[in-house]
Amino acid sequence: MKKLLNTLYVTQPDVYLSLDGDNIVLLKEQEKLARMPLHNLDSVVAFGYTGASPALMGYCAERNISLVFMTMNGRFLARVIGESNGNVVLRKRQYLLSENEASSAMIARNFIIGKIYNHKWMLERTTRDYAMRIDVAEFKAASQQLSALMKEVRVCEDLERLRGLEGQAAVTYNKLFNHMILQQKEDFYFRTRSRRPPLDRVNALLSFAYSLLAKDTAAALEGVGLDSYVGFLHRDRPGRASMALDLMEELRGVFADKFVLSLINKKMLDKHDFQEKENGAVLLTDEARKKFLTAWQAKKQDKITHPYLGEKISWGLVPHVQALLLARYLRQDLDEYPPFLWK
Repeated sequence: MKKLLNTLYVTQPDVYLSLDGDNIVLLKEQEKLARMPLHNLDSVVAFGYTGASPALMGYCAERNISLVFMTMNGRFLARVIGESNGNVVLRKRQYLLSENEASSAMIARNFIIGKIYNHKWMLERTTRDYAMRIDVAEFKAASQQLSALMKEVRVCEDLERLRGLEGQAAVTYNKLFNHMILQQKEDFYFRTRSRRPPLDRVNALLSFAYSLLAKDTAAALEGVGLDSYVGFLHRDRPGRASMALDLMEELRGVFADKFVLSLINKKMLDKHDFQEKENGAVLLTDEARKKFLTAWQAKKQDKITHPYLGEKISWGLVPHVQALLLARYLRQDLDEYPPFLWK
């Protein structure tokens, strides 16, 4: 159980949520695990819950405290809200800003700053930890290029220009991605990004990681009452969760890419975990997908100190905290959306 920004996150599995006076009580097999006053909560997010009492749901509905239910893997299930709730105002604000490209650019640039900053951090970390195995001068030059691009992004007010700067940063970073593969180099290599379908083992891993991360961010956005399909950087397209793609930008490198590199460099997967189709697509085997998912869920349990909040949370809660910060910005409770800047 963790309280962040007036939101209670219940991360223990198989917990029943009940009401006792003005308090929420967490029960597991009739044993009381914890209790907390509800009067200063805006929402409760439960992962892998076994149920919630009607009394608790009624209490929360009457007081505009949202109850959000997720699976243990972070898939959004449902959001229980009362008759009157601020989500309508929040979503109207989201739609209004999304319709205006200038307003969208003001928000989208912070997503991109987070992405470039975290890519720069990965290059700097590799330079520090593996100086004898890489071209340090090349990594340092790329890091400086990313710093220069961040300065341009910070003052950019044009959405199309912003996409161009993001593209330049991606090229700079991707040129060195293959150099961060330190083990199994004969079997794992990265030349360029291929998506549909992935044409090599590294791209197969990246595509799977990005799809999981997109689902996590979409669930986090729905959990705070935002529309995961209406974005600022990624424009509307039928069937595409554009806002989820926006929010995950700052986490692509520092979570998904870093996770994939870890799988390869720690030899948790090898060439036998892949199959090649007639059309050239390279895919994970069923058994490899299970290993990937197990490692992904374990990674989400690792603890970090959130750079903005200064509190210890699990990696799995990062998309939820960022979604909450974005909602607060849209409600004008924050002057600016604070991107996730990992250190």
